[in-house]
Amino acid sequence: MAVRSIAVVSAGLSQPSSTRLLADRLAEATAAVLDDVRVEVIELRDLAVDVANNLVTGFPSPQLRAAIDTVTRADGLIAVTPVFTASYSGLFKSFFDVLDKDALDGKPVLVAATGGTERHSLVLDFALRPLFAYLRATPVATGVYAASSDWGSGALQDRVERAARELAEVVSAAPEAKPADEYSSVSFEELLAGE
Repeated sequence: MAVRSIAVVSAGLSQPSSTRLLADRLAEATAAVLDDVRVEVIELRDLAVDVANNLVTGFPSPQLRAAIDTVTRADGLIAVTPVFTASYSGLFKSFFDVLDKDALDGKPVLVAATGGTERHSLVLDFALRPLFAYLRATPVATGVYAASSDWGSGALQDRVERAARELAEVVSAAPEAKPADEYSSVSFEELLAGE
């Protein structure tokens, strides 16, 4: 059996970040269930300028192209965002805006979010699930929301483990992800030069 890959997209802005902490817990729990798995974390904070430049120019930097390829080639995705103004962060949305429209087609996704209070927990169902449904991804049944008061609770860890099991089951049952388009990482300059 081939090694499966899980891409983890974390949109936390601070360092340390509760969003990254939740992303790491979800990745560890998923890796504990899958036999052979490679986990690759994409920290969007480090790509913020590249994402913005791609939005206005249409061309990704080499670092952003590598992140896009990681998500596109992954067998499963863990997507975690902080909650800003009752929804996902602008940086989180902007990253998914620069992906090809078919990049997540059928891809299993575990959605998760962090916020200050429990009042924002509905962001999973009213913002994240519709976004990934539009992108034709397949969110697993359990999403994970972590409010400030949840850290250290057994209930949060139970949700993390349940969601991780669900993602692992779908990834294990699915055929391997298609390789990225052979031209997907060729820059416009290389195309013009005929390389």
